[in-house]
Amino acid sequence: MKKVVKFGGSSLASAEQFMKAGEIVRSDKARMYVVPSAPGKRYNSDTKVTDMLYACYEIATEGKDFSKQLKAIKSRYDEIIAGLKLKMTLADEFNVIEKNFKEGAGRDYAASRGEYLNGRIMAEYLGFEFIDAAEVILFDKDGEFDSEKTNDVLSERLAGMKNAVVPGFYGSLPDGKVKTFSRGGSDITGSIVSRAAKVDIYENWTDVSGFLVADPRIIDDPAGIDTITYRELRELSYMGASVLHEDAIFPVRREGIPINIKNTNAPEDSGTWIVESTAQKSKYVITGIAGKKGFCSVNIDKAKMNNEIGFGRKVLQVFEDNGISFEHMPSGIDTMTIFVHQDEFMDKEQQVVSGIHRMAHPDSVEIEADLALIAVVGRGMKSTRGTAGRIFSALAHAQVNVKMIDQGSSELNIIIGVANNDFETAIKAIYDIFVTAEV
Repeated sequence: MKKVVKFGGSSLASAEQFMKAGEIVRSDKARMYVVPSAPGKRYNSDTKVTDMLYACYEIATEGKDFSKQLKAIKSRYDEIIAGLKLKMTLADEFNVIEKNFKEGAGRDYAASRGEYLNGRIMAEYLGFEFIDAAEVILFDKDGEFDSEKTNDVLSERLAGMKNAVVPGFYGSLPDGKVKTFSRGGSDITGSIVSRAAKVDIYENWTDVSGFLVADPRIIDDPAGIDTITYRELRELSYMGASVLHEDAIFPVRREGIPINIKNTNAPEDSGTWIVESTAQKSKYVITGIAGKKGFCSVNIDKAKMNNEIGFGRKVLQVFEDNGISFEHMPSGIDTMTIFVHQDEFMDKEQQVVSGIHRMAHPDSVEIEADLALIAVVGRGMKSTRGTAGRIFSALAHAQVNVKMIDQGSSELNIIIGVANNDFETAIKAIYDIFVTAEV
């Protein structure tokens, strides 16, 4: 058996956390490849190293003295090295970073150094070989991740290595310039390495014991999720569940490699398994609830809309022309509603309204702001009658007005639109009817 293990920033924030990670790797010989993040917060008021690097580089680009900020970053790593009792120094690496900051190497380069330096320490600590991600994680000239070329290069590189450390979050463009994934991209790197190494399991170690049915900031001590499918995870991640980067599933999904979300501080916990498909039933009808605030609805009315060929295309063309993507599009015989992100839409609302009138000639266009979308996701809903009815009943009992409901043909999830100020109340009501009531 072979495993890739990825450790998040909280798991590598200090020497003490590094030791926990090291013990986890050494306790299982199958854990052959390690993907580290940059050091995260050691305590609540602390600053993540990635944020320190961004701030330091910002000062450098202004032509100001950034030596104090760079020294503070170096001290974070020196503290880890000293705590691990390693005979190594990062002085040369910091000299290179200082030079590149002065020469304007870019924000992506600056941010990537957090993972690069932690990778150096991790490789030394474990006695593993170090692979600079810039040499094996490749982007094309347009800045898009080149999955197939990366897989070929990385597979060949790993073929002769029993153990290796590959820093997360970054790679390189064809000209050698460093390019990063979006924030949290170390999850993606772990998935990429898992595919290239053809491992059996991708373990993603963080500071929680897997996914929870709902946001613990809204629900006190929510139930955990034992097993979740890639599709369910995709829906929940997109709607705000943040344990794993939403794009991390794609490289492993095509190979059928399961992901196991584990807790560095409680390694004995089984965590959450993310799989392609499963015959295992979830504890509850639903697998999870997630949502986001800050949406607008654009309600378009026109008599006999359903008889007009191309009406929907014309409306959507207006949004495309204004550079606005839509989230959901429920419709009726004479009505069509487009849900969009409020912050993307507000500055262009009048251009959109006038564009719709010009292109589609509706009877009326009405806008409603300050809406939230909630996704109720679960593979168990397909085989359970009355799920939507229970949701509406719970929301009615909680005096929450439903603005929109949208259910896909897969019966995997139901999207509900409510007012922003009803968001938390709605999630609590749905959780109570499907989870609390079942306990």
